[in-house]
Amino acid sequence: MERLTVLYNDQCPVCSFEIEHYRALCVKRGIDLGFEKISEKGPMLQSAGLSVTDAKKRLHVRTVDGQVKVGVDAFLALWAQMPIYRALGRLVAIPGIYHLAVVVYNHVLAPLLFWWDKRRLQCEESACR
Repeated sequence: MERLTVLYNDQCPVCSFEIEHYRALCVKRGIDLGFEKISEKGPMLQSAGLSVTDAKKRLHVRTVDGQVKVGVDAFLALWAQMPIYRALGRLVAIPGIYHLAVVVYNHVLAPLLFWWDKRRLQCEESACR
């Protein structure tokens, strides 16, 4: 692997918005990161042994050395590559803040976002309004 690759849920409006922000920043600053859509079932999804459902539950990145990082650790690896986010990454990596961020992300934000996206897709399929 020669670059960090982000695996993201391209069908989730919130996820796509955030990742498109990162992608635009990378293009603007000449940062070479990879972005793989879950819907394309590409090499990162397969090599990490993730189901589409599991991949949608948390942010995943594959680092340059081939490690797959998940959740807050994935954000920290991503932010470390982006000058504008490095300071945020250093702040979140401070032990007390890191543990709080992990708890909030794993038990509130990620499950809520996964539930919302799943519900949104179910409504689209059944035309509920």
